Amino acid sequence: MVRSFRGESLNKVDTKGRMSIPASFRRVLEAGDPNWETGKQPELVIVYGGKNRRHLECFTIEAILDVERRILKMPRGSKKRKALQTLYSTQATTTSVDDTGRLVLPAKLREKIGLDGNAFFAGKLDTFEIWNPETYDDEMFAGLDEDDDFDPDADASIYLDGEEDE
Repeated sequence: MVRSFRGESLNKVDTKGRMSIPASFRRVLEAGDPNWETGKQPELVIVYGGKNRRHLECFTIEAILDVERRILKMPRGSKKRKALQTLYSTQATTTSVDDTGRLVLPAKLREKIGLDGNAFFAGKLDTFEIWNPETYDDEMFAGLDEDDDFDPDADASIYLDGEEDE
């Protein structure tokens, strides 16, 4: 059974970059790490991306392996493959949860997204994101302009209708 990252959490970040990962997120990380076993700490991959990324995207090991499989199916040398390899391999780091359920973010990553004092965790089903809380509030619905197929002011659940088994 595939577990999903759900919910949101605002957690403290100490001066060394340590922050608690929500307990439900830790269970998903454990389930998504093929090498995890009781008593060990699960690994995850943090994608920090280029200058335009204002958040960190965190993947279970199984989820990033799926992304990598899809990238490897693309033509070698194609611009899309190169861009995706850079994002998901070069601009990413593998780490693990510590013994107390915390994540330790290097200063480079904290500075990139402006973390100071608090971190906002946002579940996104197969990944979770870490944001500066103010940035998240500013960008949560950025780019969701109304068009023929989407109304940003509508209850998003209306878009589930008719999308099954397509």
